[in-house]
Amino acid sequence: MEYSLFDILTLLGSLGFFIYGMKVMSEGIQKVAGGKMRQILRAMTTHRLAGVFTGFLLTSLVQSSSATTVMVVSFVNAGLLSLVESIGVIMGANIGTTITAWIISIVGFKVKIAAAALPIIAIGAPLLFASRSRIKSWGEVIIGFALLFMGLEALKGSVPDLKANPEVLEFLATYTDAGFFSILMFVGIGTILTIIVQSSSATMALTLVMANQGWISFDLAAAMVLGENIGTTITANLAAMVANVHAKRAARAHFIFNIFGVVWMLILFHVFLNGIDWYMENYRGVSPFEDPEAIPIALSIFHSVFNIINVALLIGFTKQIAALVTKMVKASKDGEEFKLEYITTPLLSTPDISLEEARKEIAKFAELTKRMSGYVQNLLKHKKNKERSKMMRKIKKYEEITDRVEVEIANYLSKLSTSNLGNDASLRLRGMLAIINDLERIGDLFYQMSLAIDRKSDSDSWFNETQIDSLIALLELLDEAFDVMIENLNKDYTQVTLNTAIEKEVAINKKRDKIRKKHLKNIEKRDYDVMSGIVYGDLYNLIERVGDHIINVSEAVTGELAKDEEDVITAS
Repeated sequence: MEYSLFDILTLLGSLGFFIYGMKVMSEGIQKVAGGKMRQILRAMTTHRLAGVFTGFLLTSLVQSSSATTVMVVSFVNAGLLSLVESIGVIMGANIGTTITAWIISIVGFKVKIAAAALPIIAIGAPLLFASRSRIKSWGEVIIGFALLFMGLEALKGSVPDLKANPEVLEFLATYTDAGFFSILMFVGIGTILTIIVQSSSATMALTLVMANQGWISFDLAAAMVLGENIGTTITANLAAMVANVHAKRAARAHFIFNIFGVVWMLILFHVFLNGIDWYMENYRGVSPFEDPEAIPIALSIFHSVFNIINVALLIGFTKQIAALVTKMVKASKDGEEFKLEYITTPLLSTPDISLEEARKEIAKFAELTKRMSGYVQNLLKHKKNKERSKMMRKIKKYEEITDRVEVEIANYLSKLSTSNLGNDASLRLRGMLAIINDLERIGDLFYQMSLAIDRKSDSDSWFNETQIDSLIALLELLDEAFDVMIENLNKDYTQVTLNTAIEKEVAINKKRDKIRKKHLKNIEKRDYDVMSGIVYGDLYNLIERVGDHIINVSEAVTGELAKDEEDVITAS
């Protein structure tokens, strides 16, 4: 009986069925936990061991280390996790993914759970039509669980049977008697399969089915498992290709961790397998080298013990691994280039995390606008500065950057607004849209200041020392307000209060009023010509307007602006 093209497509379809079930279940679990994901991560990654446990728990739930590591890359990208914390979570994910093998070995081959799949779907399907998004997500989890085991059952039925297809064994026999080279080749096969299906758990399921049916021996199945540990790192590195430098480093750390484990395991490979064989013979009365049906449990033991030992060996070196990948993946030296740092990946299935990415990007946007204050101060201090034209070009470039950043973030938020957002998330999103508009206006105002100063420098008259000192003092107060604003943007929005921001706004207004009174008196005394005074007046008014936008940002952070709008709508 030949294994035809149709049979190959059936095998691939079964694998796709399994992966789809895993995807539905994984995304459902992420949505269920989404609103609390940020708090959970912050609480559970305070220590290395806590980070490992978090990774283990996440992967045990979503049943895919690839999904967890891609999630971790997204969290690092959004600034939720530091590099050192992410390494601990990734280590835990490697242990967590071994749960999949145990579930399949114990349940998948011993219990006909696929027979109960349709009744399970019958329970989950009505939940998909619930009005509450959390209940819908639980429906996805239940249906995904059922689909996963239906896929596994289909996979078991589509893998070629040796008795019916002896030519498969003849094909593999060519490669199974080459000693250590065979081991390396099956490590490569495991790696390639994992890269193709983008899930180490799916590859593990395929490996367990092949081994259980006697298609491959215990040592070759173990070699494929090692390959899966390498292949799963490729998924994270692919996800990090479009992410920021921090996420790239997290993905690279995952690769180094797993490669190190595979290397030392290959050195001790036969000793390790003989130890598992000894345990199986003495405590279970069966050898995985002789009975294919014993391989799933033996392979699960191999997978778990290998990853636990690897974590134990490297858990104390997370900082050193972080330092190594920091050297390997260097940050861009050109800080003036326009590039979003956090919003570089598609919207996540969890709106809360997507909002966190936007929050980080907005905080960076605020720091960018503050730099313009320093550039304007340099223009005021140095009339004949050789760097003047260069500084003018830089301010113009920053103004253009603020325009583009506003558009990029607004587009991201508009896409996010189509998601199922809760009231709190919707309020935060409206606040963010208001914030980026204010930050863009700040960039415009600084550019207007630079043009006014440049026109003044081209004239015969220049600001006197008192005027320059007054403007610099006002800009320094503005910088203090910027610091408060940036601090508020970097906080959890629910923890922000307006007291300090209001104090800085009041100080700016008082200073502006004081400067204006003195300015009007000087004009009356004719201490300087009217045209010269107009530019001076424009500048302190423009600076005060920047202060207005700064306080607007803090009000939007606390949700006060959105609340005011709702009050107006209600009153009307």
